[in-house]
Amino acid sequence: MVTDGRRIVLADPRGFCAGVDRAILTVQTILRAAGRAGRPAGLPPVYVRRQIVHNRHVVEDLAAQGAVFVEELAEVPDEAVAAGIPVVFSAHGVSPAVKAEAAARGMHVVDATCPLVSKVHREVLRFVREGYEIIYIGHRGHDEAVGVVGESPEHVHLIEHAADVDGLDFAPDTKLVLLTQTTLSVDETAGTIAALKARFPWIAMPPNSDICYATSNRQAAVKLVAERSDCVVIVGSANSSNSVRLVEVAQEGLGARGTAHRVDDAGDLDPAWFDGVTAVGVSSGASVPDELVSGVIDALQGMGYTGMSTVETIRENMHFVLPAELRSARQPSRP
Repeated sequence: MVTDGRRIVLADPRGFCAGVDRAILTVQTILRAAGRAGRPAGLPPVYVRRQIVHNRHVVEDLAAQGAVFVEELAEVPDEAVAAGIPVVFSAHGVSPAVKAEAAARGMHVVDATCPLVSKVHREVLRFVREGYEIIYIGHRGHDEAVGVVGESPEHVHLIEHAADVDGLDFAPDTKLVLLTQTTLSVDETAGTIAALKARFPWIAMPPNSDICYATSNRQAAVKLVAERSDCVVIVGSANSSNSVRLVEVAQEGLGARGTAHRVDDAGDLDPAWFDGVTAVGVSSGASVPDELVSGVIDALQGMGYTGMSTVETIRENMHFVLPAELRSARQPSRP
């Protein structure tokens, strides 16, 4: 094994945020309770609408424990609804139409929406009541954006980039306010916000930033890691908005000096990426279990990257309690 100064530069914080932790614990708590209480034969212990968080390994692990993931509520059979099998809404939130569908069918819903996402939903409703048109910066088709826009589709106008601002048309007497998807970063939205202010100088900013603390913290750490690395590996799934953005942030920090890569796990690593590389930066998205990062570290150490340093930018102590109906249940250990 070569030990010629090659090293790993590990980002801290990385991995699970409080909202993701809460969502996964929600499903695990239901699974544990079902194991103790039993359930009607032939029915699963819990259904989950969409991926509980955007990470393939997390979803596969929960599915192996008995959770059944569905894209839409129509896939939940009537006999499961009649038996009171819980249906969990994912951390990304849902639109009022989905909630209405669940209520119409009499489903036992457990809402695992991240509290920070729920805050944006409440802001939409408040601003609509106050007569505002809402410009929402988000990724079209992302579950979080679909849910937020669904609160008031006629008053929430989704844009993704600064170029989209030209397609908006509001009179000067129109009350306008800006909201954003929580998994975007300040850097990512800066250009779009500047374009909005130039076109609509009277637009109101949200009273508090809607950017998730975990998104900002992980990007700040990755920026510093990239400065100290020749290559950066981000662990996270392709449909994870915050993981994909971490790759972009890392690449911006590396510049022409190196390349940033996204992997689901250690099996995606390509030894060719590390030819001539002395320092490899490592971080992970907010939906990624730390054991996947450990697997990447083990693989890199097997390639000769035996040195290790950590870049710590802030200590996170955020915690969200479980949904009210589950708080009396004994919580499982964090994955």
